[in-house]
Amino acid sequence: MITRRSLISGAVGTVGASVLAVAPGGPVSATDRRWARAVSANGWRIESAAVAVYRVTGSAASVALRRGPAAAVLLHVARRWHYEIAPLDTGEGGGITGHDANRTVRVDVESNYLSGTAVAVYPTAYPLGGSEPLWPHQEAVVRDILADCGGTVAWGGDLTPTMLSHFHVVARPGDPTLAQVAARLDPGAQVAVRSQTAGAVADPAAPERLELARRFAGSR
Repeated sequence: MITRRSLISGAVGTVGASVLAVAPGGPVSATDRRWARAVSANGWRIESAAVAVYRVTGSAASVALRRGPAAAVLLHVARRWHYEIAPLDTGEGGGITGHDANRTVRVDVESNYLSGTAVAVYPTAYPLGGSEPLWPHQEAVVRDILADCGGTVAWGGDLTPTMLSHFHVVARPGDPTLAQVAARLDPGAQVAVRSQTAGAVADPAAPERLELARRFAGSR
């Protein structure tokens, strides 16, 4: 994936490229601590038995997520990132990560990985508090993905500190909207509604898509 930083590093030479590659962001003013609660910050119970490993359709990448609608919406995020922004199965940018049993967190939203309701795409390229931005067309795709998810998913680009690689389920367990969105986005679901899916997408710049993106921007 060509990022702004990689483009600059190519112009300043090999040594500069190495430095920029290993320092994508400045320090984050957050204190590491152990998450002791039985639920993650987004209200989902932390239980490893509820987590399964899924293949990201169209790629060789796999990710551990919470079974059910949470996995369906987050896999949709991953599929569209893979098809429209950058591949998830090359090892570049840290690939993709999901469920994590390590209870040490820097900010509350990182606890969502404990419940399997968060996913990070290119986490080493876009770490917590990182300064590397997305290109405008990449952010437009992300906004369109969030519109697909109908307000059920939050993006780390809208949080403080930012983490552009991060997406988590913002809907609570049992939310009927989450179930409806998941059924629409799950490529294995037999639904009569024509939906936006990776590989066969509408133009994110179309007026109706931009309006949807504006409606669901800033979900937390």
